[in-house]
Amino acid sequence: MNPRKMKQMMEQMGIDMEDIDAQEVIIRTPDEELVFDDAEVQLMEAQGQKTYQVVGEPESRELGSGEGSAAAEGDSDESDSRGSAAADDADESGSDAGVDEDDVELVAMRAGVDEDTAREALEANDGDLADAVDELE
Repeated sequence: MNPRKMKQMMEQMGIDMEDIDAQEVIIRTPDEELVFDDAEVQLMEAQGQKTYQVVGEPESRELGSGEGSAAAEGDSDESDSRGSAAADDADESGSDAGVDEDDVELVAMRAGVDEDTAREALEANDGDLADAVDELE
């Protein structure tokens, strides 16, 4: 089917799709973490429901005590090195804890709180946007 025609039909049915510029997607299961680097992510919204589609090859990380969690923590530290550098830069510029200002604004807007409260929630949740919003709602 013609992609333009498909998009037109979806709009008529009230289905909205948008690409999300995701750098990393992590899916945690009771046994492992599936980590997608440079995944293609699409958001589809229909009838008030949001559905995310993730396309890519995941790297599997083991969860649990001992060597598996240490490896996962090590991988996490490596992948967060860019974020840590950004946090260090933000600390030098006088920011409270290096939380990204765009994230603070997004959490504040989504949860309906002031930016200081949003920043504290982000810091308490290690910068995780979804957890910070959940905590505030």
